[in-house]
Amino acid sequence: MILHLLIAASTAPAEPAPIRITEREKAADHSLSLTPAQMFEAAELAQRKHDFATAEAIYRALSSNPARAIRNEARFRLARLLKARHQLTDAALLLRRILDEQPNAQPVRLELASVLVMMGDEAGARRELRAARAGQLPPAVARQVDRFSEALRARKSFGGTIDIGLASDSNVNRATRSDTLGTVIGDFTLDKNARAQSGQGLAVQGQVYRRLPLGSRTDLLGTVSGSGDFYRQSRFDDVTLGASLGPEFKRGQYQVNVRAGASRRWYGGAPFTDAATLQTDVARPISATAELRGAAAASRIWNHLNPLESGQSFAGSIGTELAFSTTTGGGLSLTGIRQALRDPGYSTTSGQLSLFGWHEAGRVTFTAALTGGRLIADRRLLLYLDRRDETLYRATIGMAARQVQYKGFAPTASITWERNRSPIEIYDYARTVLNVGLTRAF
Repeated sequence: MILHLLIAASTAPAEPAPIRITEREKAADHSLSLTPAQMFEAAELAQRKHDFATAEAIYRALSSNPARAIRNEARFRLARLLKARHQLTDAALLLRRILDEQPNAQPVRLELASVLVMMGDEAGARRELRAARAGQLPPAVARQVDRFSEALRARKSFGGTIDIGLASDSNVNRATRSDTLGTVIGDFTLDKNARAQSGQGLAVQGQVYRRLPLGSRTDLLGTVSGSGDFYRQSRFDDVTLGASLGPEFKRGQYQVNVRAGASRRWYGGAPFTDAATLQTDVARPISATAELRGAAAASRIWNHLNPLESGQSFAGSIGTELAFSTTTGGGLSLTGIRQALRDPGYSTTSGQLSLFGWHEAGRVTFTAALTGGRLIADRRLLLYLDRRDETLYRATIGMAARQVQYKGFAPTASITWERNRSPIEIYDYARTVLNVGLTRAF
């Protein structure tokens, strides 16, 4: 499909300037002037002859044309050429550059959704489809979006992601700044190492997955994921590694993933907790521009440092994500967690409400999130004067600058402020975290 809509929607010179091609042969210069239309014809001819290198060179030359309609048409054709050659990251970046300039170019957004599906990023593809439906669509294109949404089943069988960043944390151990701790036998003076410690470190997150077909509508999905925060003071290093396996299938409009998994967390280089988890995730579109998501999980936890904090954990969440326009979206989620541990003083019931949103401004994506939560313990721990009754506040703003990218990664920056209010000093803390890193550019 040639991107006629882009050309028609853009203002281009009535007579685009011809492009001069010079060939040097035996010290003689031969110049040939071609119009952009002639160059497009030459690229199409090269593609029909399977001379993809020549076609790519022509499209790349046209992609820097000062006329927006011409350069975006060239980018679109080049993206489709790269997609056919399975250079998916480069294709996605080109399509994103078109949308940065023309966010209402819906055929481009559909093509990007198709590329994201081939890359295994189904959530990203669905987000692009919701954004497309938030704009003005001709009836034929709207039907195409609906068909694509229903047929969104082609998945990449193997893949992975990784994010790397530098973090500056004002409170790496989430500890109090108080000098004393009130107890039933009097006030204790806290050692310096028990109070809030600032630090700078490296934050790494990654995941690899493998998907095996079990039938026309069912896959077996296995994942291995890990995250780590590494500081100069290694006693604050926090590392988690986990794996899960389970079926992924579609029933009507519901997308379901059931999986069993296990994980281990190390803190300061020593084993901290182990967990075995059974989880179910469900997603369902509730309108052309909105999706409803839910999850439920049950875990068995083993705490290596304090056996009294071992036991069961149950969690559930529900949320929605929607597109307000082709460049703006957001959503909310509600989460509840019940931890039934060996000591009732450590057993807690908690809940969180989160609001989040994003906005694409040119080649920069801005994000923001607000979270409020409440946690209540079953009983008072014998040592403390009160039981845990805490309120959590968290705010995050961030940005991703796609104009500076390398092989699908782009620089990101975010700042997070967090405050946990508790009647027990060691649980009462505040922290601010600045992260600067690299992530995928789409």
